[in-house]
Amino acid sequence: MVRRAASGDEGRRPTTIRDVAAHAGVSVATVSRILSGTYPSAPATRSKVMRAVRELDYVANANARGLAGASSRSVAIIVNSVVSPHYAHVAQGVQAQAALEGKLCIVGTTGGDPERELATVQLMRQEHAECVILVGNVVNDEAYRERMGEYARALALAGSRLVLCGRPALGPDVPALVVEYDNTGGAYSITSHLLSAGHRRILFLGRRDGYTTPDSRISGYRKALADHRVPHDPGLEVEGTMERREGYRMVRERLASGPRDFTAIFAGNDLIAAGARQALREEGLRVPDDVSMVGFDDLPPAADIDLTTVHVPHEELGRTAVRLALAREQDAGMAEHVLLGTHIIVRDSVRPLRNQAR
Repeated sequence: MVRRAASGDEGRRPTTIRDVAAHAGVSVATVSRILSGTYPSAPATRSKVMRAVRELDYVANANARGLAGASSRSVAIIVNSVVSPHYAHVAQGVQAQAALEGKLCIVGTTGGDPERELATVQLMRQEHAECVILVGNVVNDEAYRERMGEYARALALAGSRLVLCGRPALGPDVPALVVEYDNTGGAYSITSHLLSAGHRRILFLGRRDGYTTPDSRISGYRKALADHRVPHDPGLEVEGTMERREGYRMVRERLASGPRDFTAIFAGNDLIAAGARQALREEGLRVPDDVSMVGFDDLPPAADIDLTTVHVPHEELGRTAVRLALAREQDAGMAEHVLLGTHIIVRDSVRPLRNQAR
């Protein structure tokens, strides 16, 4: 059994990859391939290896001492996917600001897998990245908060900084920086835009309980309804993920279930809106003549379909994350939690509701 060196236990040697392999009961080659993401291992094998990495604090022990004189030249961004326009635009902002700062930008992907995320964070620590920027919608439960706390403290030990980009803050005891945008305010504004056009039956597409981004957007939707004294109908909130095919599915199923009981749609993002629009057209319904529709994000597809939506400053989100992370302690005026604003982009997807009871 390998014993991890305790804090201040200077007499013990750093943990090595051989120690991790022995602790997990696998070969050194297996550990190496799992940590690099090139090994299609069984889930049980990966779990054993990642548990050993955590228990032995492999990267921190192996690299933290060597970082004392190291000069970092890179920043790292870890996203679920580089195919998604949302993540791609944030990554573009990170890369652009990193170039201005004379830093190399390293991009890692996780596919939404927490174990893969851990392995990628470990690799970025090995690369001595000056900061690690995590982007993406998450389930903000106790396990997530505990995991982020471990990341933040381990990175701080290695001389790096954790930046949560588009994710909620973890509390004052966690050494993580936060850059996010006003999801709730944006959703409130876009819902109010529909309400001001006379719509009272507004279908919300993309509810996903427990996930930070949909939760904050539906919170703004509900608050706008309440402030305009419109009764909240849970039946108008449709569960689904933030993908184009989900927007198509949600609307198809809704229209097949009975007579149309909504006059407007608030799509949880622009991809959902694109899928929903296709489903409406297949049923002979036009946007905005028959159904008004709004989205969220203002990514390129929104302009293509003339969609009124909420503009999210994706690239500025990435740029701000880098600036915040690279700010030195002497920059006393630099905040540790930045909230960027959103605003409505009005196009031609909303019509005032006429000749119907409000």
